[in-house]
Amino acid sequence: MSLRINGYWKKLLHIVRIKTTSAFPTNVWSMSVMPVLNLLFTKNHYFLYPDFPPGPLTRLRAVNVDTEKLARVAIKHDLHRYLRHKKPLLGEQIREFRLGILEYPLHSNGLIDAPKDLADIVESTIGAVFIDSHSSMDTVWEVFKNLLEPVIRPETIKKHPMTELCEICQKNNFNLKFIDLWKESMAIEVLIDDRLVGRGIYGHKKEIAQNRAAKNALENIGRILGDKDNVQVQDVDVSTN
Repeated sequence: MSLRINGYWKKLLHIVRIKTTSAFPTNVWSMSVMPVLNLLFTKNHYFLYPDFPPGPLTRLRAVNVDTEKLARVAIKHDLHRYLRHKKPLLGEQIREFRLGILEYPLHSNGLIDAPKDLADIVESTIGAVFIDSHSSMDTVWEVFKNLLEPVIRPETIKKHPMTELCEICQKNNFNLKFIDLWKESMAIEVLIDDRLVGRGIYGHKKEIAQNRAAKNALENIGRILGDKDNVQVQDVDVSTN
């Protein structure tokens, strides 16, 4: 079985081996691939944005190589078709993710659940090319730079909802609290100055419920800034629990 990547033919032995052999140390594989990706984007960004301070460059690199971004690459290029697994819920998780990226075409910043298995496929493919090219960073970048498009750039990157909410509350001296109801109702609520202003629900991961609650609070926080006595809460989409 082989896969054509930008005219670069490679066997998918590494992918099949990783995803079908439980004894294979996948965490070790990921640890060896992620430094390659980080270095490639660091080098690329250094030359593209020479005047950028380290902080924004770090954020830009991180969002281009995180689980959601790599999972999107797998879906875009149908690499998930090569995934062999015995996980009964994974098919539904992939379907949910494919619907989610329609709402957030570039990146959701933690609002949708990206299956780690999808990112693993991309990492495995990158690792296979890295090994077969005798550890050539230039070859890996040449093969994958187009496949990783659309790359998130300074003009398209958005703040994480948790980061944005915390910054606004700090700037305005608002008292921010998160109420953890996840075990009882899969919900996280946001209180600002003891007023309920946001709520998010997601059953599979508490972190995503919290991110959705933060986003919901951001949608309502303008009412607080304008009139603290007239705050209404609009729930985020909770059709997927």
